Amino acid sequence: MLKLLRPLYNRDWMDTVRITELLEPYVGVANGQRLTTNDLQSISIYIDLLNRWNSRTNLTAIRNEEEIVTRHFGESLFAARQLFPLCSSVPTVVKGVEVADIGSGAGFPGVPIKLWAPEISLTLIESNHKKATFLREVARALTLTDINIINVRAEALAGETFDVVTLRAVERFDATLSIAARLVAPGGRLTLLIGSAQYRSAQAVLPTFTWQDPVPIPRSESRIVALGSRPE
Repeated sequence: MLKLLRPLYNRDWMDTVRITELLEPYVGVANGQRLTTNDLQSISIYIDLLNRWNSRTNLTAIRNEEEIVTRHFGESLFAARQLFPLCSSVPTVVKGVEVADIGSGAGFPGVPIKLWAPEISLTLIESNHKKATFLREVARALTLTDINIINVRAEALAGETFDVVTLRAVERFDATLSIAARLVAPGGRLTLLIGSAQYRSAQAVLPTFTWQDPVPIPRSESRIVALGSRPE
């Protein structure tokens, strides 16, 4: 299917060999975890879509392709690796896991997590109409299944809960954090891609969550992945 899509997109896809090199610090090779050829082609398609949409809609301030790979895909895939460390060798461990990405924007970290763990059920929550339309185009172009794009604010999802909720680069961090916590099912996990200075704030806002030690993101001076578990 990906070969059929190739003519529809940019004649100058980013080299998948270079993508592999740039992502190596983030994805590692433990437990046999390597990105497949299809994953790399999907990332290349995604970058092309992002570049074309960015020309008319401000999806991301980062325009350099190599920075897009490291800052967006690298960080997102590193978070996926913390959440689902065995997914490539034992896909069934994540089958049916419901993941929600709040304020998904251009699709990070949600879509790369889906590429890493395709068996999950993914919900992208994005209140901006143009960005939600972009996310639907990404899902179609990458032929993703079991993915739902919801064009609402997260606080409108009263009563909905998910096994994993992700949050990255949002405004009004403390307020959004409380909203995200309400969407985490009992025993579920909240995954934050944040600056290290925000970690103590997260602990203070959600004192009932059990927090793992934050994991520094490779090639970053201050960015971390923080995982908090909601009590059963």
